[in-house]
Amino acid sequence: MEAAMGLMRRMPPKHSETALSALLTLLPHHSSDLLSQVDQPLQVLCDVDNGKEFILCEYNRDADSYRSPWSNKYHPPLEDGAMPSIELRKLEIEANEVFTIYRDQYYEGGISSVYMWEDDEDSFVGCFLIKKDGSKTGHGRRGFLQEGAWDAIHVIEVRLEDEGTASYCLTSTVMLSLTTDNNAAGTFSLSGSIRRQMKMKLSVAEGHLCNMGRMIEEMESKLRNSLDQVYFGKTKEMVCTLRPPSEVLHMKLPDK
Repeated sequence: MEAAMGLMRRMPPKHSETALSALLTLLPHHSSDLLSQVDQPLQVLCDVDNGKEFILCEYNRDADSYRSPWSNKYHPPLEDGAMPSIELRKLEIEANEVFTIYRDQYYEGGISSVYMWEDDEDSFVGCFLIKKDGSKTGHGRRGFLQEGAWDAIHVIEVRLEDEGTASYCLTSTVMLSLTTDNNAAGTFSLSGSIRRQMKMKLSVAEGHLCNMGRMIEEMESKLRNSLDQVYFGKTKEMVCTLRPPSEVLHMKLPDK
């Protein structure tokens, strides 16, 4: 199991689905652990009741059906699918409305979905998902890439404490995939994933949604900085070392 997780951490996101399928065949007795711990690129389905798209993941899945956060119905229809409580459903509706605004401000488009479910009597879990397709044929506003995808998965465990406080455990995963294919830049492919965790104990005076939103905003800022330094920074350093820019080749060292 440890070797399988190490392999999946080094697998490009666009190949992770094929790799996970092969591992499930080799390790059928670890299927539940693999499915719960390995994040896959997010898929999208349209809610036929209101014409809105929603994101598919393991957190809104029951059997082979997926629950829409907009209509609270399963697609394909499922009679006895798991549902959140009435209070948690109200929080889920509000979270989807707020997260849509957050997505538009930070990502300038894309698709977002939020799901809530009970964990036990004193705790619940929320899953905040964002999928942005930045390719030429995608829903990105710029569309400079031949292929481009940003998949963000934020899972927050909320446990109520005494004296109006709650403990929050946020686990965030971002999967990035970029491909260019044009005369100016040539062919280039970059993909990878990063996962981080944050724990905080906060007052619930302003509500759980405010606390969860601040944590996600802070975490995404850290993840963007890490991706910029690790993926883009190191890639630029390697490319410039192997193939220095033309202006650098013509520079001469000063005479002693």
